[in-house]
Amino acid sequence: MDPVLLTISGYEIRWYSILLVFAVIVGILLFQREGKKFKVKPEFVFNMAFWAIIFGLIGARLYYVIFNWDYFGNNLNEIYQIWEGGLAIHGGIIAGFLTVLVYCKKYKVRVIRYLDFIAVPLLLAQAIGRWGNFFNSEAHGVATTVEHLRKLLVPEFVIDGMNIEGVYYTPTFFYESVACLILFIIFIIIRRGKYIKVGTLTGLYLIGYGVIRFFIEISRTDALLLSGFKIAQIVSIIMIIIGLIIIIINSKKSKFEDLYNDKNNIDSVNFY
Repeated sequence: MDPVLLTISGYEIRWYSILLVFAVIVGILLFQREGKKFKVKPEFVFNMAFWAIIFGLIGARLYYVIFNWDYFGNNLNEIYQIWEGGLAIHGGIIAGFLTVLVYCKKYKVRVIRYLDFIAVPLLLAQAIGRWGNFFNSEAHGVATTVEHLRKLLVPEFVIDGMNIEGVYYTPTFFYESVACLILFIIFIIIRRGKYIKVGTLTGLYLIGYGVIRFFIEISRTDALLLSGFKIAQIVSIIMIIIGLIIIIINSKKSKFEDLYNDKNNIDSVNFY
């Protein structure tokens, strides 16, 4: 699979970068659309998303570099070359969360409210972004057979793309992308619920993506390790636990308390 979309004056434009940018644009538009429903200033939402994405990308790269320091320590000039791949979504989630936390604290609005707004678009952005791994021939699983992949109804072009130097590999990027897309659709339906509470979408995201990533990592051959354990699985377990705590806390609230779809249940923003 050719990772380069086209070359202009010697400069390569890679599929990975294009898909990453597209995922970001889609995520921001959906985030703004949800904020508009609650009459949140578009500039406030855009700035939050902008800084969360910037620091999220930095966090995703640093996370990957830190846990691959044996390599990057001897290749410092490659640390910034994110177009070659090497972004850890968990690092991005952590850095993005901290950015949103600081941003919301600055303007004195509820963090969990905006995390709910972000959770749904983030799933779609992740589903799109994973295809960058396809073109970079990375984030795949163990070796397998064409017959096995066809039994799992994997599209033929994905199977062809997983033929790397004559060996077929498990397209874990594809499984994760499809799982995130399905979860995105489910969340769209859940979000319309009359009695859904603030924080529920955030909790369900942590649980849902945590479960998806935990099982995806079982087959991944390029997983980041810490003392022999797959870091992504450890972080996924922590995400699931935090998500469960949020859901349990919400379950103790009354039926009509702190409703997500209550247009008045949102802090006013003094943005200017």
